[in-house]
Amino acid sequence: MDRHIPMYALPEEIQKMSPEETVCKYCGVSYLILHEFKAMEEKLKAVQEEMKFYQGSVEREKTLQEKLQSLSQEFEQYKSDSESKKARLEYVSYLLVSFKTNSRSGWHGGTCL
Repeated sequence: MDRHIPMYALPEEIQKMSPEETVCKYCGVSYLILHEFKAMEEKLKAVQEEMKFYQGSVEREKTLQEKLQSLSQEFEQYKSDSESKKARLEYVSYLLVSFKTNSRSGWHGGTCL
């Protein structure tokens, strides 16, 4: 089927006319059916592009949810590790301070003199 593509766009005055002004009062068919057909083609193209965007969105969301859950688990593990290391560091700091305090008071690391 050959398509006729007009060389010139409709004049602006006609483009701005309301649909009631361009429809046959007897049969209801638009005088500007080609123009309306083109407008519908443009809408169809826009919807097709939008559909391309949404294709696979369910799979992408599932993948992202899995990744988020994995990262959350890693975060909790790192948080737990950090708290454990912090507790060990506080304990070592306590021992160091105790050692310094005891060495000043004459304690020599448990050796007899």
